[in-house]
Amino acid sequence: MQDLQQLLGQEADTLLNHRCTAIPKENLYLPGPDYIDRVFAQNDRSPAVLRAYQQIIDHGRLAGTGYISILPVDQGVEHSAGASFAVNPQYFDPENIVKLAIEGGCNAVASTYGVLASVARKYAHKIPFLVKLNHNETLTLPPLHDQTMFATVEQAFDLGAVAVGATIYFGAPESRRQIEEVAAAFTRAHELGMLTVLWAYLRNPAYKHDGVDYHSAADLTGQANHLAVTIGADIVKQKQAVNNDGYRKIGFGNTDDLVYSKLTTDHPIDLTRYQLANCYMGRIGLINSGGAAGGANDKAESVRTAVINKRAGGMGLILGRKCFKKPFDEGVALLHAVQDVYLDKSITIA
Repeated sequence: MQDLQQLLGQEADTLLNHRCTAIPKENLYLPGPDYIDRVFAQNDRSPAVLRAYQQIIDHGRLAGTGYISILPVDQGVEHSAGASFAVNPQYFDPENIVKLAIEGGCNAVASTYGVLASVARKYAHKIPFLVKLNHNETLTLPPLHDQTMFATVEQAFDLGAVAVGATIYFGAPESRRQIEEVAAAFTRAHELGMLTVLWAYLRNPAYKHDGVDYHSAADLTGQANHLAVTIGADIVKQKQAVNNDGYRKIGFGNTDDLVYSKLTTDHPIDLTRYQLANCYMGRIGLINSGGAAGGANDKAESVRTAVINKRAGGMGLILGRKCFKKPFDEGVALLHAVQDVYLDKSITIA
């Protein structure tokens, strides 16, 4: 991997040497080779769910570390297939999505029911499948920001998936319905012995206030995480926090000044740690999303995100667009660069 100091640039010292004092690492349940036995097995999930989780943890380049690297490709629905795959038409073929995850050393591949079902007999036993159950399609005009169920838990189970995922747009008018739908789906998944992953995103125009976007604020995304684990998410996928103080700046909801004076600082690792604290202090794992593809800086941005996630106590990264919008070998190399962060024992918990 390219020199870590060079990739992190001027932030290298503060990101690699920061020590969290607001919420000390001693208060957390951290990833590790024994995470299932030490942490996750304390809850009410069945032995079949524990087995599914262990299968994911034991796969890929990060096998045995307790950390997770997932390739997610549901953009063919979420952003349109043309917008997602025109730069690399090979990914119109679902097999190449799965091949990228395998060559990239991922713990699992996450995609739509259609994508994974089309290659299930060839690959479901070669890499753990995570079926994304709901999506926001882009053919509706005027645009509608909602999540609709595209598949059932039973369909995911029948094709050999070990996990299901779903998105809730917390804060959106439709979120109450989405909460009910996803909670019911996750209950059924647990009955069938499957792991559950929630994309716990915020979506409300009012979260942009005075020119500042608080959709990735630590306090608001932290509460979204808390709601996610409340309805049975085993892993929470969240955008990494980039700011804070959304409650007070927007002027709604309930918070406490101690959140800002004692539990957080403006350091990115502290902001992400607050996100993790809302995942029951790490009893439920936090994976951060990789964000949009940006071009030449994708590698540096992805490694930075991974360093922050790991040092905050998170469980890993779910990285998609930055990989499949590049030539195949470059996508594999980017996945490996992120995984190298979690394999590097010198990068410690802050």
